Amino acid sequence: MMDESTELSLTIAQIVQRLKGSHLHSQIERQAKECLHQPDIKLESLKEDVRSFLKTSGWERKLQNAVYRELHVQLPPSHPAAPPEHLKEPLAYMRKAQASWEKRVLKSLNSMSTELGVPLARMRPAVEQKELTNKWNEMGTDEPDLSRFRPVYAPKDFLEVLISLRNPNHDSSEDISARSHWGLIQVPLNVRDIPQLRQAYSELNLTTGQLGIDDHAHVHPDLFENDYVQIGKKVVADQDSAAAQQYSRQGCPTGLRAELWALILNSTNQPPDVMHYEQLKAGVIQHDLLVDNLIYKVLFIFSMFNPNPVCSQVLLCFSRDTAVLEHFKYNSATPPKSYIQGKVGEEECAVVYPPNVAPLCFLYNEPSKLYSVFREMYIRYFFRLHSISSSPSGIVSLCLQFERLLQTHLPQLFYHLRQIGAQPLRIAFKWMVRAFSGYLSTDQLLLLWDRILGYDSLEVVAVLAAAVFAFRAENLMEVTSLASAEAVLADLSTLKVMPLIQIFLFATAI
Repeated sequence: MMDESTELSLTIAQIVQRLKGSHLHSQIERQAKECLHQPDIKLESLKEDVRSFLKTSGWERKLQNAVYRELHVQLPPSHPAAPPEHLKEPLAYMRKAQASWEKRVLKSLNSMSTELGVPLARMRPAVEQKELTNKWNEMGTDEPDLSRFRPVYAPKDFLEVLISLRNPNHDSSEDISARSHWGLIQVPLNVRDIPQLRQAYSELNLTTGQLGIDDHAHVHPDLFENDYVQIGKKVVADQDSAAAQQYSRQGCPTGLRAELWALILNSTNQPPDVMHYEQLKAGVIQHDLLVDNLIYKVLFIFSMFNPNPVCSQVLLCFSRDTAVLEHFKYNSATPPKSYIQGKVGEEECAVVYPPNVAPLCFLYNEPSKLYSVFREMYIRYFFRLHSISSSPSGIVSLCLQFERLLQTHLPQLFYHLRQIGAQPLRIAFKWMVRAFSGYLSTDQLLLLWDRILGYDSLEVVAVLAAAVFAFRAENLMEVTSLASAEAVLADLSTLKVMPLIQIFLFATAI
């Protein structure tokens, strides 16, 4: 174990090293050199004067935001002697399960490629490249027949893998309560109970104003929202990532959400970001991937929520972005690779297949800005929903937390559903693995994601899943089969997210 001072020194060294090669570093360096020609910069107080200039000109705040981002995405400090695989995932049985799952997914992808006679990756002919360039802004409106292409895996396949997880060093007979065996997830991970959640999510209490709740006990909703919007405008004007994240805990006003999310994620959309997006676009035009067809299938469904062709562009670019590989340093997953047809084994012809996630196309029309925010959301949060790990925000912990919350606070309901073969997790898993995208109405989904960003955690996804069961408990107690339980919970589009979460967390008896 490292002491606090050593851990802090390592963290600072890691952040400094990462920022040294950034576009921001070169910008600040250039500004510092240029300010030396100003008359109010004195040689005898050079250091203080330059620092004062960087502060008043806004560069110090930009640096603070960059450091704040690094603190959220970098690897946690570890012992220098720790092997690399421990940085990705400390538990060996989790690493083994993830590796096995990756092999299974790759086998499915390769089988599809063989069966359909479609290569995993190929260089597009010049004529096809020109055609795609011309119809780039109409992406997703005229695609080929996709009926032959099937999903690589279904959520229930992934769930079965999680259910089979066991810690070989843990003796379940030592568990104090038999209730711990009611659920499907049987791994000993620490997840927070309601008292701990109340403390962690104190801003969601019943007496605090929240965007997303129709009426409030102490403040008229219109009055609260007007004052709250004014505060939000000041947060945006100050360009402070930490303040924006704190503000997001009570929800983001519709008109400010795009700016606030970009600020929280430090998604600045600078010229290098625009250039990177254009390079990815060129990659889409040059190379055709098998997964493009799977993306088109996802987007066909997603277009019901947002028909914007930019969504297609963003996901196709994301599937080519090798910069996303940086997140594999702190992810238990390993990036799968394919090679352009006829170039197997040649690394310069390798095409990496990063995992994909439903697109974030609700807020931004500018492709490069949308892409930048989407990628940050993925590498901070959404990747954890598709990989096996012991992270508190990982899908394994979320499943366990969901089951524990139900078992502890709605034991009769949990036992009833278990007895009729309708294990709650089999119903809720598809919600959680997609962070409720496609299940809630758009406005409610964004209110939920406000809190994910605000609390820098996916825990609220598990809380909402449990809250949905609590809300429909009376009806669920009357069902007699899995099918009838699923029918009760089939439509979540009319639910109001924040009242459900608030009532479950702060009105549940403990």
